[in-house]
Amino acid sequence: MKKRRPSRVVLSEVPGSPPQQLELFALVNLGLVQSLTSGVLSPAEAVERFYHADNCLYVQRYLRKREANAIMSRGVQLPNLFECLPAEEARREFYHELETIRALCLKLLGEKRPRGAAVHAVA
Repeated sequence: MKKRRPSRVVLSEVPGSPPQQLELFALVNLGLVQSLTSGVLSPAEAVERFYHADNCLYVQRYLRKREANAIMSRGVQLPNLFECLPAEEARREFYHELETIRALCLKLLGEKRPRGAAVHAVA
């Protein structure tokens, strides 16, 4: 039986203007943070699927946002936390990094929202 290769997101293949790509980038990262937090995705899988070198270079060269670069830098380093820190400290730092990525994503999305726009949740 063939081993199925996990899907890999390549940002350079995503159509749209840079502002649209940046918004999608932030939304995808929020999903990744949720998947990492819940354990659906491991840090190594997240690097293989999204925080890989091709996307890091694309973000640096084309999206050109400090926050986006910081998100990619933090994402690519997530597996290393568990290699160089004691388990409990690595776990704490892992969740801290995820929260930082989440905050950066929200900042990117906030820049796209018109001033004074209200957010309404419907239950």
